[in-house]
Amino acid sequence: VQLQASGGGLVQSGGSLRLSCAASASISNINVMGWHRQVPGKSREVVALITGGSATVYSDSVKGRFTISRDNAKNSLYLQMNNLNPDDTGVYYCYALSPTPYWGQGTLVTVSS
Repeated sequence: VQLQASGGGLVQSGGSLRLSCAASASISNINVMGWHRQVPGKSREVVALITGGSATVYSDSVKGRFTISRDNAKNSLYLQMNNLNPDDTGVYYCYALSPTPYWGQGTLVTVSS
């Protein structure tokens, strides 16, 4: 499956962005999907994961501010990001485990203070 992420951009601290990830095939049978982010000089880290049953897991740094969701009918994954801060800056990658991992190209999120 190919994944296409979009929705990144430049936003001021306290602002919001919604990331989208469009899959090239049905995601109905993909159990785990998620978003990771990477900052230059650091390893890629999990931001949020969602299962086929819509169970969710968030990193402590985004809990309460970010919401991950999926729409199997549209073969899409989303990440609503609210109350952004400069530490959220990075390249965000969508991810699918089916059963091997698939990665989309990243979308850059820049939060200015």
